[in-house]
Amino acid sequence: MEILKVENLTKIYGKGTTKVTALDNVSFSVEKGEFVAIVGASGSGKSTLLHIIGGVDRPTSGKVYIDGHDIFNFNDDKLAIFRRRQVGLIYQFYNLIPILNVEENITLPLALDNREVNKEKLNDMLKLLGLQNRKNHLPNELSGGQQQRTSIGRALITNPAIILADEPTGNLDSKSSDEIVALLKKSNKDLKQTIIMITHNMEIASCADRIIKIEDGKIVEGANL
Repeated sequence: MEILKVENLTKIYGKGTTKVTALDNVSFSVEKGEFVAIVGASGSGKSTLLHIIGGVDRPTSGKVYIDGHDIFNFNDDKLAIFRRRQVGLIYQFYNLIPILNVEENITLPLALDNREVNKEKLNDMLKLLGLQNRKNHLPNELSGGQQQRTSIGRALITNPAIILADEPTGNLDSKSSDEIVALLKKSNKDLKQTIIMITHNMEIASCADRIIKIEDGKIVEGANL
């Protein structure tokens, strides 16, 4: 079952002599439960692609369908709600709220949506993340790996249609990186979570089911159309 479909996506910044084509007619699809890595050099367009898929930015032209919804048919308010419920975002620098503890950071998307926290599910999530003994700690009391695991929990807690991970190991040492990749793989296998991960590290990318390579805003391998 197709969970993500990207059609003829183009993103242009500037005009005239300052015009930059960040994405050039990009098309690909992802099946539900698939783990896909998108790789490319700095400036290749991979982060722009991820931000547009996540509804953080809008394309110059083209369409993105998530679970059958044309996300850019939504106005900004509806898109924000859809993104909060159906797209889990994991950033390189964690983006945790410094005054909230681990448990509060993980459940933040539910709080913003005025939804009740299922304590059993939360406890299972903390166990999966290895953070049971850190649930009352603030971000500045955690290691980098623990902070990233917290951000993964925040992304998973709503059972989103897709998880988008932007260089999730880029700010971590090799041991913590291995732990984060193992956690993403476990989330994909055990929770059947669809994951799209941006990385420039081919060793990390090789853990995915499929690798999409992007160069100069164009997909050169792995579109699977």
